[in-house]
Amino acid sequence: MQYLLKRAALPFVALVLALPVSANAQTAKTVPQSQMEMQLSFAPLVKQTSGAVVNVYAEKTIRRQSPFAGDPFFEEFFGQQMPNRSEKQSSLGSGVIVEANGTIVTNNHVVEGADDIKVALSDGREFPCKVVLRDDRVDLAVLKVDTKESFPTLPLGNSDAVEVGDLVMAIGNPFGVGQTVTSGIVSALARNQVVKNEFGFFIQTDASINPGNSGGALMNMKGELIGINTAIFSRGGGSNGIGFAIPANLVKVFLASADAGVKSFERPYVGATFDAVTSEVAEALGLNKARGALVVKVSDGSPAAKAGLKTGEIVTAVDGIAVEHPDALLYRLTTAGLGKSVQLTVVENGREQQIALALARAPETAPRDQRTIGGRTPFTGAVVENLSPRVADELRMPSESTGVVVSEVKEDSLAARLGFEPKDIIISINGTEVRTTKELAAVADEDPSFWRVEIERDGQRIRQFFR
Repeated sequence: MQYLLKRAALPFVALVLALPVSANAQTAKTVPQSQMEMQLSFAPLVKQTSGAVVNVYAEKTIRRQSPFAGDPFFEEFFGQQMPNRSEKQSSLGSGVIVEANGTIVTNNHVVEGADDIKVALSDGREFPCKVVLRDDRVDLAVLKVDTKESFPTLPLGNSDAVEVGDLVMAIGNPFGVGQTVTSGIVSALARNQVVKNEFGFFIQTDASINPGNSGGALMNMKGELIGINTAIFSRGGGSNGIGFAIPANLVKVFLASADAGVKSFERPYVGATFDAVTSEVAEALGLNKARGALVVKVSDGSPAAKAGLKTGEIVTAVDGIAVEHPDALLYRLTTAGLGKSVQLTVVENGREQQIALALARAPETAPRDQRTIGGRTPFTGAVVENLSPRVADELRMPSESTGVVVSEVKEDSLAARLGFEPKDIIISINGTEVRTTKELAAVADEDPSFWRVEIERDGQRIRQFFR
């Protein structure tokens, strides 16, 4: 039996009904506080919070290239009679109003690539909105409604206070049927390897989540937002009782970046790489539990090196909070925030010690010197930059990468037609090592009749020849 992990694109459904205790029982409804009160209704909490959950409609234009494009026979006889076609694609998700001025948090995959975004409130009103900040690594996006109207909001709770077994409620728009409410419990914490991105720290719940729930609210019984629903574990596309939500504490940090007006979401630069502690590693190191983050590499001059972190050590906690795996370590450092300092609990040879790690921005150790290559070269139409930890972070590359990187390839350019791609690192040209964009431009100006180019792509060396 094969199980599929899918993004949740719509909210949830299920109401807990009050039992018929008396004729006027509806006038005395309260949120359940004990096992006996489970006979009561969640309706007061739904009324209090549902107005802050919206439906998100995103539309983008997709260009469909003609299958005959570039064919000299068809271009000669038909010319522009068969142009490339464009078509509209729509996606549906949910969002949560977190600030009264119309600031909304949703998933990045709900609005990614969208040309037009609208939100619909629970009362049926619709508003256009724009993307303020988005990041595919944490799968979050902040939208803003352009209006002076004041909106109902959902307060952000402390997701670190959430425990397995806590009652939760989810609101969203599953399958586009309209706003829906479901309830359940928190079934697990700190789940990783849920979706294929760099973020791996989720709250797991059995509250029904289905396609269309992405970006919807996961709330506690105080009416606080404790997570943004983002994915489901499913074998047929529907809810199987395992859903995942991005913790509210990460949402807080992301929202603060959006409010500060930054162009991209920055996470702290550590300057070290980590691996999971397997049972074999734990046994070899004499650990009684296979958990933590094993230090694999430390870059010279990095915050990790300055803190005294060394290869072979295992980070087991951040500020006293246990770290289950490398993704949990990244989560704890990100939610601590830039400019802060944290205490790492580190184990080496059975000895435990505390070290202070400063959380700084990734540095530009080499000026990026962004250039667009022109002229008669294989790189014409490519945008190149000097690699540094900050540029590498922006391009989602290993922080230790160095040299000259292709950050963008102009559409329909010679570089695009020759197969160059963003993240390609240019190693050498005609046997001459390329270390900076200035050196690349100088070699390109020589205009040789023959080009022997060596690049690195995804860790693999590739040699190409051009005339």
